[in-house]
Amino acid sequence: MPARDRVPARTGTPGRPGAARTPAARRTGGPRAGATAPSATAPDRVVVGPVPVLARACGLLLLLAGLAGAAAAFPTYLVVGGTAVSQVQGALDAVVALVAPIASIAVGAGLLLGRVPRFGLAYAAVTGALAVGRLLIELHRGQGSTTRPAVEVLAGDLVLTSSVEVGAGWVLGVVALGLAVLAGLTAFAAWGRTVMEDGGGLDPLRPVLAGVAVLLGVAAVLALALPAADVPDEVVTDPLTGLEAVVEQEGPQALLERPGLALLGGLLLAGALVLSAVVAPSLRPRLAAVGGLLAVAVFLLDTALSGLRDAWSSPDLEWTVPGIGLLVLALGAVGLTLVAWRWRRGSPAQG
Repeated sequence: MPARDRVPARTGTPGRPGAARTPAARRTGGPRAGATAPSATAPDRVVVGPVPVLARACGLLLLLAGLAGAAAAFPTYLVVGGTAVSQVQGALDAVVALVAPIASIAVGAGLLLGRVPRFGLAYAAVTGALAVGRLLIELHRGQGSTTRPAVEVLAGDLVLTSSVEVGAGWVLGVVALGLAVLAGLTAFAAWGRTVMEDGGGLDPLRPVLAGVAVLLGVAAVLALALPAADVPDEVVTDPLTGLEAVVEQEGPQALLERPGLALLGGLLLAGALVLSAVVAPSLRPRLAAVGGLLAVAVFLLDTALSGLRDAWSSPDLEWTVPGIGLLVLALGAVGLTLVAWRWRRGSPAQG
């Protein structure tokens, strides 16, 4: 009998205590191995707290800015030297003019409804910072450009600002930029009161995003320093000698060539663009960085397409190398935004 009692313990016969311990050990190993599966998706989870009224007010201002910007594209913009200039003269002009307003309308409406609030706040903050310089340039263009007449390109038309009268399009455009500035200020005030966080899935990529964004911002400022559409130089042949000479034609003023408020606006715009490119990738959570980068991309794309539109619609202008470079940089900024949006820890291609 003592020998029989020892045999089941060695052989692991079912029903005996020795056999019951082996399946138990296997069962406990299963949950431990699978316990790491939920933590793999933890960095992608976004926690959103109550959306403060100030953030919703920012969304409303951004929405109104987009609506005013869209309405400003169709009436008469300016009357320069007796010639009425409108930003929209065809379907292509309408597409170019509505890129930035539609983006502001979409982001502003989402923020007003309380969806991913820091995404909208980041977009509004960057857009507002860029709108300060643009507002000063518009004020100079509509009010002070006649003090020192110069050649300008307005909606594809090459004009001389000897006399300028503002139209409804200019007024609505200034209102839109003013609302964008107010939305940016409201976004700064509401940022600290808005709770939105994730698990830090974008953190390993942030240094790379910041480095590329800085390069894009600096290169974009260099591209903006020269006109995107310019008057080509004229080649003149001397009838006596037959020698050819290149005669430079007076073209539109560059960003930092305008005087007064326009010069100050150009400097502020250049500084805000570089600063936004530096700060946007560091915003938390990941969707806030996406919002900041999206605002930079929309601004660059809007400016680049406007230069392409000017060169396409006017026989007196040609698309310049800085204009082409600005479009390439705008597409690069769009790609950078998509990378930040689609990034997941360990696999940037996962959605």
